[in-house]
Amino acid sequence: MGQIHNEQTKLLATGLNNVAVAFVVIGGVTPVTALSFGVASAPSLNLGTVAFALIWFCTGLCLH
Repeated sequence: MGQIHNEQTKLLATGLNNVAVAFVVIGGVTPVTALSFGVASAPSLNLGTVAFALIWFCTGLCLH
C-alpha cells in the first residue's frame, strides 16, 4: 500500500494546487487585467471589487 498511497496523495495535492491556482486567476488576475486593459464590461474599481478579489486570492492561498 505504500507506493499506491504515495501516488494517490501526490495526485490529490496536485489537484488541490491546480484548484488554488484557478481561484487566484479567476478572482485576482482576471479583474486586474480587465481593469488595466480598459475592458468595457470590467467592474469599476471600488471597495466591493477589491474585497471580491481579496477573498478569491485568500481562498486560493489557503488551498495552496
